[in-house]
Amino acid sequence: MIFFELVGAASLVVWLYLLFGRGGFWRVGAAATLGLDTSERSVVAVIPARNEEAVVGRAIQSLLQQDYPGPFRIILVDDHSTDATVAAAGTGERLSIVEAGPLPKGWTGKLWAVSEGLKLAESSEPDYVLLTDADIVHASDNVSGLVARAESGELDLVSYMVKLQCRTMAESALVPAFVFFFLKLYPPAWTARRDSKTAGAAGGCMLIRRSALARIGGIAAIRSELIDDCALARAVKPGGNIWMGLTDTTQSIREYATFGEIHGMISRTAFTQLRHSILLLAGTIVGMAVIYLAPPLLILTRDRVAGSCGLAAWILMMISYAPTLRFYQRSMAWAPLLPIVALFYMIATVDSAIHYWSGRGGFWKGRVQDAG
Repeated sequence: MIFFELVGAASLVVWLYLLFGRGGFWRVGAAATLGLDTSERSVVAVIPARNEEAVVGRAIQSLLQQDYPGPFRIILVDDHSTDATVAAAGTGERLSIVEAGPLPKGWTGKLWAVSEGLKLAESSEPDYVLLTDADIVHASDNVSGLVARAESGELDLVSYMVKLQCRTMAESALVPAFVFFFLKLYPPAWTARRDSKTAGAAGGCMLIRRSALARIGGIAAIRSELIDDCALARAVKPGGNIWMGLTDTTQSIREYATFGEIHGMISRTAFTQLRHSILLLAGTIVGMAVIYLAPPLLILTRDRVAGSCGLAAWILMMISYAPTLRFYQRSMAWAPLLPIVALFYMIATVDSAIHYWSGRGGFWKGRVQDAG
């Protein structure tokens, strides 16, 4: 019984820390829009696209319809697509489409495509570069808001975690938790603090000063990174200032129809996040078991102390998860199920390690990634 009591006490202490000591990461809400004249700042958007026929047209149109008052152009980089990505992108006066060259050794496909777009962007010497994905539909004031945020805070990197699609059963169950877990790892308040080493960014929508990109050695500085957004944030923050927030008006339109698709999305990079360390993997699994699985299980024991600690931890878990569910307009009935969702993520993380060790790696858009 002492073991159960110790586990219960540990779980309760962790949840008290998460609720009150980790930068308020769980207080999820859309960032306020800043009003600032940005007409003198030029922006180039670079979008890497590989087999994005289904979504790229809407993404490009949302950028062409921006109300940005300053110079603004869009570069779509076709990353050797085998579908009609280029045709689906359409045309526009401010749109340029280029084809990425052969993928060099040591580069990820996405970052090589970004690099190819940046080569063209350099010709206009923009003040800022918007790095965004082919499945992101931008609100008409998104670019204005990003530049205003960067200018007002003298920031080198500004990113929005766009609102992910949350329609299917799999998305409803797993997407809010994905956001919750990400913000727990990279609390936005800590990311913005200049005295904190925490450096997070959301890759679907990142605005970076061209001077900051040059300072770190260009995108080549992170050319082999799979989790490229946070890698970019880590590279920029030591000599500059960064910020990350949430938006509910700029959205991803990529659909994950099944639990298997989300499992694949997680397992592609989970073991990379753990730096391929078996010790970090073991610590992560044990830690998540204590934090998420133990609280409801301890209630089933006959130990009154352990059960009380477990119940209190479970209640704190639900309280902290509730704002994310509200942000995604999901029922509060999902809150008590977070332990089951956490178990799903644990399984996907272990599967990521198995794929790495077996040499299979993760599979995305016809490419194998992170194979040991």
